[in-house]
Amino acid sequence: MRAPDVELLWWDGCPSTERALSDLRAALTELSLDPTAIRTRQVRTDAEAAEFGFAGSPTILIDGVDIAGRQAEDVAGLTCRVYKRRDGRISPTPDPADLRDALSRAV
Repeated sequence: MRAPDVELLWWDGCPSTERALSDLRAALTELSLDPTAIRTRQVRTDAEAAEFGFAGSPTILIDGVDIAGRQAEDVAGLTCRVYKRRDGRISPTPDPADLRDALSRAV
C-alpha cells in the first residue's frame, strides 16, 4: 500500500485546527496508515495564502489535492473555512467519512 502525502494547512486564528488534525489522524489510523506522517504548514500572510491557493483553515491536501475541491467563490486568504457534511450540516472541519474516502482513493 502506498502512503499518500498528507498536509494540513492552517492559520493561527483558526479554532478548528486541532480538531481537524485529530480527525485526520483517526482516519489515517483506521486505514492502517501512519498518523504521524501528516505535514502541517502554517499560512502566515495573505501573500502565502495566495501562493498556496489557501481557501481557509483548515485545508487538507492529499497528494497536493484539496480534499474539498476548490469552488469558484473560494478566495485565498487568512480565514476560517467551512465544509458541508454528508448530512447537509455546515462544519468547520471536513466530514470524517470524506477524509477516509480521500485517503482510500490515494493509497
